[in-house]
Amino acid sequence: MLPISETTKVSKAQQKAVHKYVKNNYDRIELTVPKGHKAEIKAHADSQEESVNGFINRAIDETMERDNSALQENTNAHNSESKE
Repeated sequence: MLPISETTKVSKAQQKAVHKYVKNNYDRIELTVPKGHKAEIKAHADSQEESVNGFINRAIDETMERDNSALQENTNAHNSESKE
């Protein structure tokens, strides 16, 4: 088996291509959390067999979906009351 340093080497051209792809296809957000919370987030992500980035994206997506559903329910309830 090769040492990690030999199995993970990528050329400068590959690094540049990946950097360009990420720059063109993703937005970056800096996240600040209280001391110690990063380790808790990582442990939770690991327990779900996902990356920290994947976990944070999933948490955001699920929260936005839940919030939008609640907003839609409130709008529908308000519209039903207005018709009476």
